[in-house]
Amino acid sequence: MALSDSSHIAKILIAEDDPGIRVSLTRALTFQNYDVIAVNDGAKVLEAVDEFNPDLVILDVSMPYVDGLTACRLIRQKHQSLPILMLTARHEVSDRVAGLDAGADDYVVKPFALEELSARLRSMLRRTLVPSDTANLVVSDLVLDLRARTAHRGQRELILTKTELDLLEILMTNAGIVLERDVLYDRIWGFNFETGSRSLDVYIGYLRRKTEEGGEPRVLHTIRGVGYVVRPPTDSDWQIQE
Repeated sequence: MALSDSSHIAKILIAEDDPGIRVSLTRALTFQNYDVIAVNDGAKVLEAVDEFNPDLVILDVSMPYVDGLTACRLIRQKHQSLPILMLTARHEVSDRVAGLDAGADDYVVKPFALEELSARLRSMLRRTLVPSDTANLVVSDLVLDLRARTAHRGQRELILTKTELDLLEILMTNAGIVLERDVLYDRIWGFNFETGSRSLDVYIGYLRRKTEEGGEPRVLHTIRGVGYVVRPPTDSDWQIQE
């Protein structure tokens, strides 16, 4: 069943030029009680995002007129928190990194199992629903507003993608606790990537750069061979920045 609150059925936009995959995926997700619209090229998906106002976009990499990577970048410019899942027949790690760099939140290689794709969709949509009484998360001068889905370092707003916000939320919720890599993979993408994947490292790098680009001391730390932890900077860390 589609993930929703008491009055909202999740809306999914599918952009796929292969008619077999497009029709099959539309039928399967409609059967799962999602509100689905499907288009067959990259130009149409840009129009459909504004008209349909989806909760999630499934975006094929290889499409006519506007390719998936370009479409992803253009969507991300206007919709920072819209979940985007990319589909591709390309298996190389460099292709996956290119998709994530373009702004995708997750990446599925064809052929894929419908059960796996559905699990990823549920995981991505689940992270968009926040209880109304949830307070802000605060670690030193780093503040994450879970309702507004915004983050600030002092007075400086951090421009984060949905996956970056999700990762930061998990780390800040467990501030001071070292979270292992496989735990973070499971919480963000719904399961662990194959051995050797660098997807998590890519997003940690993005977060670290964005939380420190104003000259602030580091709050996101690597525990080599284990995982990552968010913790307040020490007094000496602040003094080094002055």
